[in-house]
Amino acid sequence: MLNEKGVRELCYVVKIDDIKPIEGKDRVECAVVGGWTIMVRKDEFKPGDLAIYFEIDSKVPEKEPFLFLEQKHYKIKTQKYKTPSGQFWSQGLIMSAKDFGWEKKEDGVYDNKQNCHKLEDESRFLTQILEVTYADAFDNVRKSNGPDKYKRMAARHPELFKKDFIKWLYRKSWGKKLLFVFFGRSAKKTDWPIWVFKTDEERVQNLPNLFPPDDTPWMATEKIDGTSTTFTLKKELFNKYTFLVCSRNVVFDKPNKKCFYETNVYTEMAEKYNMEEVLKKLFNTPSLWLRSDRDESLSFITIQGETYGGSIQKRNYSTDKHDLKVFNLIYGYKKGKTVRVVRANPLEMERILKVFSIPTVPIVDEKFYLPQTCEELVEMADGPSAIDGEMREGLVFRTYDGLRSFKAVSNPFLLKYHQN
Repeated sequence: MLNEKGVRELCYVVKIDDIKPIEGKDRVECAVVGGWTIMVRKDEFKPGDLAIYFEIDSKVPEKEPFLFLEQKHYKIKTQKYKTPSGQFWSQGLIMSAKDFGWEKKEDGVYDNKQNCHKLEDESRFLTQILEVTYADAFDNVRKSNGPDKYKRMAARHPELFKKDFIKWLYRKSWGKKLLFVFFGRSAKKTDWPIWVFKTDEERVQNLPNLFPPDDTPWMATEKIDGTSTTFTLKKELFNKYTFLVCSRNVVFDKPNKKCFYETNVYTEMAEKYNMEEVLKKLFNTPSLWLRSDRDESLSFITIQGETYGGSIQKRNYSTDKHDLKVFNLIYGYKKGKTVRVVRANPLEMERILKVFSIPTVPIVDEKFYLPQTCEELVEMADGPSAIDGEMREGLVFRTYDGLRSFKAVSNPFLLKYHQN
């Protein structure tokens, strides 16, 4: 689930929407939370109960009350179970406050340190409180916005920090500081450009209000498994421009700045597609601009896409070379001190960027109507990739005005490429 800043939370309070039997299972049953289905012990929860939900791709700390996950390396992953008539997908983990020994009082639930948690507030985020991280240590480096520089250091060197001596040092305050001298330095993070939106789509399972659907037509595009890449150009005073290249969290203001990969794949794509010049040409080609009013002037243009291939992800799209598929073309129009943001829909984006030979994400359906249930839509996320014909990661859906969007990720894809 995304928080108010658009950052993904891995652990939060939910309400159990329904409890259903699992065919062929006597000791467990299915808890339904939004569009998620999670296996739980029988008679542990009932509809309407508040519980603590841990999302897939998360990792819990290696301590009580999570020791039952030791064989799974404390990772929460998509699980598939066979049933007599098919299969059951369990996605996530559900626990109760009592599993943590938390005490319920009139004004809330208190943990062992007597911190009060208002668990009656559905969607209360507990990611940091319960020390939940991404299951993939690499994702902790790329996506973490937390303040703990020592945790980020450990995430950058996962194998090193498994060694007993290093773990012993890390437990000492002076040891952490010593380790940081040698292993704490990372790519410098400049201030994030305030006009750029960080890329992340909400999962359809967290949007139960979409179902049953209305008659809104959506555009469906293929979701690419890679690394988020942003190019942006902002007009300054005296007709000067600021051009920036960004990953999901880091601004690469210098071409030689190190990134999380062996080479800087972000500046590599900027050079490959001559992004700075393209953005300047867009600034100076009013016929290509979208939905501008007479009194507005163009303030910024942002192009965002997914860099994929090679060793960027386990799914390499049958190529050892890096390439780019753009999924966002965003304009900022200024009138006085007010900036109005417009996001092109996939067809508009494809038409404009085709002029500059910049590839965009494949459009799967130009006029897509949502099915009646979330389960049906998630099944539709399965299918072949338009890039190489192999398994696709999923689909992204966007309205024609570009304002609303969400994603549906293929369960078989998660099972194959995101289990370790």
